[in-house]
Amino acid sequence: MTQRIDNRTRRREPAARAATFTAFGLAAEAEPLAPGLYVVATPIGNLKDVSFRALSVLAAADAILAEDTRVTKTLLAHYGITTPLVAYHEHSNEAVRERMVHRIREGQALALVSDAGTPLVSDPGYKLVQAAIAEGLPVTPIPGPSAVLTALVVSGLPTDRFFFEGFLPPKSAARRARLAEIASIPGTLMLFEGPHRLPEMLADAAAVLGERQAVVARELTKMFETIRRGTLPDLAETFAKEGPPKGEIVVLIGEATKEMRAGEADAMLDEKLAAALKNHSIKDAAALVAAELDLPKRDVYARALALARKEP
Repeated sequence: MTQRIDNRTRRREPAARAATFTAFGLAAEAEPLAPGLYVVATPIGNLKDVSFRALSVLAAADAILAEDTRVTKTLLAHYGITTPLVAYHEHSNEAVRERMVHRIREGQALALVSDAGTPLVSDPGYKLVQAAIAEGLPVTPIPGPSAVLTALVVSGLPTDRFFFEGFLPPKSAARRARLAEIASIPGTLMLFEGPHRLPEMLADAAAVLGERQAVVARELTKMFETIRRGTLPDLAETFAKEGPPKGEIVVLIGEATKEMRAGEADAMLDEKLAAALKNHSIKDAAALVAAELDLPKRDVYARALALARKEP
C-alpha cells in the first residue's frame, strides 16, 4: 500500500553526519531515507542475522529510537554506525511520542528498534506507530529476525496455525485462569516467559492443559541455544528439578488432540453437573446443564444419573 506524506511534512536538509556502516569488512554508504517512521527488526542474539537493508536504514536515519540504548549501542558499534540514539520504552509518555511525530513531520527519518527482534511484539512501540498513522505519516517495516517465528520453525509442532499470547500473568491463579481461556484455541500456543518463572509456569500449564506436547526454546541464535521438547508434565518435572534456566525463553504448546478435547469436555460436563446436583433433582440438573452446553438432554441425563449413583 502506498503511503503519502501530507503537506505538513517536508524534507529538511540532510545532516552533516556521514551515513555509513561497515559490513563484511567493507565500508558502505547508506541510501538516503524519505521522512517517516521505520520499524526495524534487529538480531535476537547473533549479530550476523541483521539484514543489509536494516543496517542501511539505521545508518541513514536521523535518530534511532531504542528500548534500551545500551543494548542497541552494541549492535551499532559492531557495524560502525554513529546515528544518535533516543530512549523510547514502555515508560515513554504521550509528550515523548508527540516530539517524535513532530520530528517526522519536520522531515526527519526515525528508526524504531527493540532490544532484540521485531519491534511491537511484546513491546511498547505500537503506541508510536499508532500516533504516526493517526497523523498520516509514513510507517515502513524493515523485516528481519523474530524470536516467535525462530522458535516455531524448530519446534516440530504444527506451523499452519499458531497463537501468540506473549507473557502470562505472574501470579499462579491468574495464570491458570488465562491458560484455561486460551486452551481451546486451535493451533500452537506461543508464550514468552522470564527464566525465573519458567518452572512455575510449566507446572501451571501442565495442570491446566495436560499431556500436550511442548517446547522450551532458550537463548535462540546465541552460543548456548537450547531446544527442549516433551510433554508439559515432563518439561515441568525437568525444570522443577533443574531450577530456573538462564537467558531468553520462548515456550510453545501444541494443540490438544481429539482425545484430549473429549476428555476436557467430559470433565467440564461432570463439573457442571456436580454443581447443579447440589441444588436440583437429577432431571432438573440435567436439563439446566444440557441447555447451557447445548448438548442432548438424554445424554446429559444419563451422565447425571451415573454421577448421582457414585455419590456416597
